[in-house]
This record gives sequence, C-alpha cells and structure tokens, in this order.
Amino acid sequence: MAALRAGLLGVGMMGRHHARVLRELPGVQLVAIADPGGDPHGVAGELEILPDVEAMIAVGIDIAVVAVPTAFHEEAALRLAEAGVHTLVEKPIAHSVEAGRRMVDAFAARGLVGAVGHIERFNPALQELRRRVASGELGEVYQIATRRQGPFPSRIADVGVAKDLGSHDVDLTAWVAQSRYRDITARTVHKSGREHEDMIIMTGTLENGVIVNHLVNWLSPMKERLTIVTGELGAFVADTSTGDLTFYANGTFQTEWESVSVFRGVSEGDVTRYALAKREPLRVEHEAFRDAVLGLESDVVTMEDGMRTLELVEAAIASARSAGTTSGS
Repeated sequence: MAALRAGLLGVGMMGRHHARVLRELPGVQLVAIADPGGDPHGVAGELEILPDVEAMIAVGIDIAVVAVPTAFHEEAALRLAEAGVHTLVEKPIAHSVEAGRRMVDAFAARGLVGAVGHIERFNPALQELRRRVASGELGEVYQIATRRQGPFPSRIADVGVAKDLGSHDVDLTAWVAQSRYRDITARTVHKSGREHEDMIIMTGTLENGVIVNHLVNWLSPMKERLTIVTGELGAFVADTSTGDLTFYANGTFQTEWESVSVFRGVSEGDVTRYALAKREPLRVEHEAFRDAVLGLESDVVTMEDGMRTLELVEAAIASARSAGTTSGS
C-alpha cells in the first residue's frame, strides 16, 4: 500500500515536532509544509515552505496536521474537509464551541477522520494509570486532582490558560475515569495584563460520582504536570512531564501513637514506582491517527471528544465570569 501523503500547516514550537514525527512514521510521507510565517526552526529540509493551506492542498495530500494558533483552526479545517483530507488539529479543537461544531459537522458529513491533539491520552504514565484504575487496583475512586502550572509561554496570544492548558486536564480526567463530567465550576485570575485568564481553578463532579479539581496557571516559576487519583486503597500519582507513575498504598499497620490512632482515616503504606515503556506520546498519537485513517482499530481522539472538552472549558470560564474574577492592579 502506498504511504499516506501528509501535509503540515504550521511549523512553530509544536509544528516542528510534528514535522519530525511525520518524517519518522511508517506508512506516512511528509510531502508539504505550509506556514505564512516561514520556517523559524529550520524544519522544512528539502520541502518548499508554502504560503497557506490552499497551496498545501494543491500538492495532493491524504492527511493533514493543523498546528497553527487556535484562532485559525476552523478556517483551515473546513477547507481541508472540503478537499477530502483527513485532519488532526492541535488542541483545543477551536476558539469557540460554535466553530468546533462546524468542524465536527464538516468532517462527519464527508466521512473523514477528524481528530484533536489531546496528547496527554498517549502519555505512558496516564495510559498505565487508566489501565490500573479500570482493573480495580484503587477500589472505589474518590477524587481526581490535577496540577498543571508553569511560566507564561509568550507564543500563546489568542486563548487563555483554560483552553490552552486546562483542556488537557479536563480531557484526560474524563478519559482516565471513563466517565463524563456531570458539572463544572471555576474561578479565574487575570494578573499579566492580557485579555484572557492566566490562572484557573476548576472543580466538578463526574457522572460516576468522582469529584475533580484542576489547578492550572501560567503564573508559576515551577513547572508541574501531575494527575493524582485517590481511592479506597491508596493513590496513584502520574507525572506526565517524566512519564512516571507512582502508587501510594494505604498502610496496614496499626499506629500506637495515641494522638493519631484515634483518627479513623488511612495511614502511610508502601510506595511503588512502576517501570514503564516510555514511548514518545506525540509519536503514539500520530500512529493512532494514521491507523484511524486506514480503518484500523485506533484510540484516536475524535473531534467529538474535543468538542465535549471545549464545551466544559467554556462552561468553566462562564462560571468564573458570572461569579466575578480577580484582576491585577
């Protein structure tokens, strides 16, 4: 079978990694790169940098990756759908729910694979976490809490931290728990003088009763990417920046310390860090997209999945707006 001819729109900070993986991926041939801003990271190689999506389509492509700023996702995706090109769009799916819905409908109407780059689903720590939670290793799950914080990336200008980073946590939480959200509320902070929020705390409940909490910001000098799942038998901690998964078991020894022994909770037990095969999440994501296009079994994140996540994030932002936000001086 001939390799799928791939086009890449956008070769910025994320696009350069897509270019590398597309070149390495079996069954795929990168044949076109387009970016109106040129090639700042020098990834084009022997390929000409094309000016826009139209020029990329004209080369003749089967699949495309859209890695331009969120505000341009809809325009590019609709044109690719019209041209019959299966497309993977970076997260979030679009700048608004309305735009995202138009994208979902366009790909569905033409029977095309439309996917969204929620890359955390392909992180080895989270994949192993999901498997262990599903097999009952925590017993009943009580809570899922995430922390995703670090310095502000100056390249992000068209959305706030909720859509750029928070969408990761909303998506991965529902996926790990295998349950959709029942409700979500939030509070936001604006401290950097930008139009959009740079800190958000989201709280919600999943349909299976698990309570969730997401702390997301661009205001911390400390970079953190943690997912903590707590249940009746202990807690899992997944560090997606390193791909590590650690289990903190509830203790089995009785304590003789009188002031603590009256507390009817849990005690510290054994700590286990699992040895995992750590494949690059972006490569695994591309494999899933390729397989979906080929009609094979795949864990690709669909545009419908991306839409549900965007709807929840927008609901959280609306919740914060109606409650009032904290503004910088």
